[in-house]
Amino acid sequence: MRFANPKVAKINNSTFTPEVELFFSKIRSNFNTMTRPAVLLLILLALFVQNCDSLSKSRMEKQVNENSPEKDASSVVMRNGKIKGAQALPNVLTHRELDTFGLPFMDEKLVAGLQHQLRLLRTYRQSSNWNIGGQRITKSQLENTVRMLLEWQYTFPTDLQNQLDAYQLRGEDGRGNVYFTGYFTPVINAKDAPDEKFKYPIYGRPENWVGPLPSRKEIEGKKQILNNRNLEIAFADNPVDIYFMQVQGSGFIKFPNKKTTYLAFDGTNRHPYRSISKYITRNKMMPPKSDLTMETIKNFLDENLHLRDSVLQQNPSYTFFRKKGGRPLGAGNVQLTEDYSIAVDKRYIPLGSVLLAAIPEFDKNGNCIGHQYRFLMAQDVGGQIGGPGHIDLYCGVGKEAQIKASRFHHYGRLWILLPKEQT
Repeated sequence: MRFANPKVAKINNSTFTPEVELFFSKIRSNFNTMTRPAVLLLILLALFVQNCDSLSKSRMEKQVNENSPEKDASSVVMRNGKIKGAQALPNVLTHRELDTFGLPFMDEKLVAGLQHQLRLLRTYRQSSNWNIGGQRITKSQLENTVRMLLEWQYTFPTDLQNQLDAYQLRGEDGRGNVYFTGYFTPVINAKDAPDEKFKYPIYGRPENWVGPLPSRKEIEGKKQILNNRNLEIAFADNPVDIYFMQVQGSGFIKFPNKKTTYLAFDGTNRHPYRSISKYITRNKMMPPKSDLTMETIKNFLDENLHLRDSVLQQNPSYTFFRKKGGRPLGAGNVQLTEDYSIAVDKRYIPLGSVLLAAIPEFDKNGNCIGHQYRFLMAQDVGGQIGGPGHIDLYCGVGKEAQIKASRFHHYGRLWILLPKEQT
């Protein structure tokens, strides 16, 4: 129902926060039973809430800008996201006071992810104590950090800044520059039984294997060494799809009846990982300055079938899967949260950690134009993630997530959040 008063109708067509829009919808649904003064009073109250929210966001955005990582180095951001001239950090983790930062807002998706983080810390089998570059971290500290964040959603930024400290990761270059890449959960077509088209097996892990596990070439080449061992989970129509699902570490297989099954990571053959994109570049297989994304490499191999097997087999590493119901899980065995979960090297970032991140933002040409603060959760690991200078940001499921993930190859900054030490 529309408001009879034209001024109210104009207000009704304005843009408000979801909470205020819901407030107005309740007014509309009860309009006929309310007196005019009551309606006007409620509208004024809603506008007051809207203005307070806008002011709060404006202050926060200003605070984030004034305390951005670029300001720390008194320099500009390079096109790859690095901070030129950033000071060298003395330790793997360097203490920073959190009150020098602007803190990002928390949405419902992050709150749900933090609940998963608590479950990870309660159930995932790992050490209860870490010593990372001389900084002692305990599981109870990680749990307290999560709880403080969950409580903070109902309070003020200063409360959190007075309770937590930030510890900056040294980064790839020892100056705080951390390499951000993205990963996602692919969806590939498959069948339960092989036919002329769907003839490429997706394997589960061999049990009780004697000696070193076979290389990719031994598995996918002429030897077909895993055939007839009852290890086939399903059959895909393109080995390149299987390869990239292995690189991502998990995925969904979709059957002709539209049903899907989630395949979780079940280990590798322990052979070294070698990048096929570097192999393609080194051998000048694609035009110079080609954008080597997952999509362009797949298209190149599909168009050059005579090269496909030899290129894929340049990487001897091979990933095995197991069927698992539900949604994508990380190594911490909890559901991953799009845009908030990250894969880390757990020698430097314990699973269950919450981090403050300066995430690179980039333009349509792939040039970094600044950084955005966001809370992130360490919930996964990756075979290609090594050291304190690289993390993988989870971008979701399917094609759109693939496109988003492929754009990430820039630098940002990271701070592990821990409770202030009692004095």
